[in-house]
Amino acid sequence: MGYQTPKLDTRAAIFKDDKILLVKERNGTWSLPGGWVDINLSIEENTIKEVKEEAGIDVKADFIIAIQDRAKHNQPIYPYGVCKVFVACTYLGGHFESNSETSESAYFSENQLPGLDTEKNTAEQISMCFAAHGDSNWITQFD
Repeated sequence: MGYQTPKLDTRAAIFKDDKILLVKERNGTWSLPGGWVDINLSIEENTIKEVKEEAGIDVKADFIIAIQDRAKHNQPIYPYGVCKVFVACTYLGGHFESNSETSESAYFSENQLPGLDTEKNTAEQISMCFAAHGDSNWITQFD
């Protein structure tokens, strides 16, 4: 009922020693921690919640790296619209614990990424996060 609007998906970019944190999904592929934005949560709140659930750590959401139309960047195409929001985050503390969604977490350099869950994030999207991490004057990208 009502006007059809896209769903929101947040993805957190967390760096340590110039490597990015990825979580291993239960299907064996890797992704940035994140997920669907829950009703009554802001993008900031949801990003923090998803990182805690999937990676076991606490973060501060710093800024929006990009807002992307999923259909222009990820496969397969979904029957509904999705806006993907990539959020730069700072590690505050905590440690990974295996959970119902993810079995492992690790930090990776840009040129040594594992097999990615490309429905959630592509190598190009992760490269964009590396670019934002290295640029103190980053301007939010959007399409």
